[in-house]
Amino acid sequence: MRPDDWHLAQDVNDFLARAGGFLRGRPGMHVMALTWAERVRTRGAEAFGCEAPVYGVLERAGEVRAAFHRLPPRALCLTPLTPEEADALAARLSGLGHSLPAVSADDSTATAFAEAWQRHTGATPTLRDTRLRLYRLDALTPPDPMPAGRGRVLGEEDLDQVMFWCGEFAKAVGEDITIDAESWAGTRYADKRYTLWETPDGTPVSIAGMNPLIGGQIQVDIVYTPAHLRGRGYAAAVTTEVSRAALAAGAKDVVLFADLANPASNALYQRLGYRKLTDWAAYDFS
Repeated sequence: MRPDDWHLAQDVNDFLARAGGFLRGRPGMHVMALTWAERVRTRGAEAFGCEAPVYGVLERAGEVRAAFHRLPPRALCLTPLTPEEADALAARLSGLGHSLPAVSADDSTATAFAEAWQRHTGATPTLRDTRLRLYRLDALTPPDPMPAGRGRVLGEEDLDQVMFWCGEFAKAVGEDITIDAESWAGTRYADKRYTLWETPDGTPVSIAGMNPLIGGQIQVDIVYTPAHLRGRGYAAAVTTEVSRAALAAGAKDVVLFADLANPASNALYQRLGYRKLTDWAAYDFS
């Protein structure tokens, strides 16, 4: 395989014209590429930083085999690659003088690229402590009984409440991000639809969000319950509500990520009918 089998571009529409069918063919495994391409297409690349994005498509014998995207200063994000494909990409990017802070992909792809990048550049890869598991909904199995209360979809008039809950979630997962009225439009949180689970007296106790329908798929993202309210079934209830809404919106596939360090959430999603697609990893480069 030659490094120049990887075709690079900076325009998201060119990228989707070449790789869109490939990405939509396996939407679960390609959820990150589909999601971020749609964000750039609808909001413009300038919404996510001052540097131009970089996209790549691997073609062999006229067939798309893999793809990547990077929105600097964020990590390089890859669709599944073989070690040979990862090595060819590392050679291509290093040969063009690219500097990468990190790589994010399914476990085996991230490892293969991290090793290839070290060979080609000498950069030392460090596996991040946070490991994720990607789940796909098989058959939704709501909790029985549901906790008392109801789900309420949040609208534009609820933006202050949405920003508060997203800020609490970001702090809980260690994201270094400011969420306020000025920064909101440029965050990954701005394009989601949110549902709150409220107790019978109207007290909000848990939130879940879902991304727009992309390629026939919806990603559930985020799910958050304050620590002092956990263990009462609120997360299961709000995740059920959002999963139902995703199916009602026409999603053929519903996916979500869970932190492997949180056995409670992984067990919860499996009880609701979510099944493992793959494990996800990220490496930082020194």
